[in-house]
This record gives sequence, C-alpha cells and structure tokens, in this order.
Amino acid sequence: MSLFNISRKQLIAGAAIPAAVLASGGMVWASSYSAFSATTANPTSNWASGTVALSDDDSNTAMFTGANLKPGSTGVKCIAVTSTGSLASSVKLYGTSYATTNGLADNIALKVEQGTGATTASCAGFTGASTIFDSTLSSFGTSKTSFATGVGTWAPTGTASEVKSFRVTYTVNANTPDSAQGGTAALGFTWESQNS
Repeated sequence: MSLFNISRKQLIAGAAIPAAVLASGGMVWASSYSAFSATTANPTSNWASGTVALSDDDSNTAMFTGANLKPGSTGVKCIAVTSTGSLASSVKLYGTSYATTNGLADNIALKVEQGTGATTASCAGFTGASTIFDSTLSSFGTSKTSFATGVGTWAPTGTASEVKSFRVTYTVNANTPDSAQGGTAALGFTWESQNS
C-alpha cells in the first residue's frame, strides 16, 4: 500500500493514539498537583544520662598494714574522695572483705571522721566536720556492709567537682585478752555514690 492509499480510518486511528497518551499524561499531571499541603515540625529531640562518679587519692594502696600490734597500738590515716558526677548524689562508706581470727577485730576501736583539708599523703590539714562511726572494727565489718547500711552525710550537688576528706583512726584496746595474740583482722573501705 502506498502512502497515498492510507484510508481515513487508519489516519484517525493513528492520530488517536498520541492524543490518548497526551490526555492520560495530562490527567496524571493534574492528579499529582490536586492537593494542598502543609507541615510543621519540632526539631530533633535528644536524651543523655547524667553521671555519678567517685575517685580517691590512695593510689590503690591499703590504708593500713599494721603488724606486731599490741594493746594500746594506734594508727591514723586520711584519704580524699572526689565526686565529679553531674547528678546530685549521696555518698556512703561501708566495709568489704571483712575477716578476723582470734577475736582481734573485737578489740580494735575504729573511728571515722568526715571533713576537709586532708589527703592520703597527710592528715595535717584535716578539719573534722562530724564523726560518722565510732565503735569496733568488728562492728563496722559486720554491720556496715552496703550502701543501705553505710555511714556518712556527704551529699555532692553534681554542679562541680567536690572533695571530702576522711580521717580513720584505729586503737587496739588496752585490755585486749591474751587469746587475741597472733590474731588477724582485715577490712576494705568502700565509698559509694548513688544519685538522689
């Protein structure tokens, strides 16, 4: 069939296809833009937890290593504890790893004072604010065993680094019985901070 023999029907059909494509495109375009829209947004929210943090200046060295003790023997040491947490908290002192033989701990008086101005290196500048424990080593070791039963009134605010000094004094009872000879006593001191 030559170009001149195309029927009118064929011409109309050929023209209808591009017209249909154009019409459907126009409908898609119209439907894509057929609604108004508006939004509002709150900026991204963020969360971060606060901290409770304690450190001390003992260089991981035991406070006391008393040997060859006898009735009347005594010793005193200080330690500085620092709070650097960002939350207000409460700090308590309690004992860990308590042990004794021959009843020695029953015959050692233990006094703990809370104050300021002293470090592990020296108690020379210590100013006591309060006595937080004054009884026997055995009493401390058996009754002050956790934060819940610990002693102390220090309450860091969490707004800045704060330091508290503690002075610990022990004295072997002058009336310690002969049965305590060769005895031993052991006790660790733990300061714990919990947010308030």
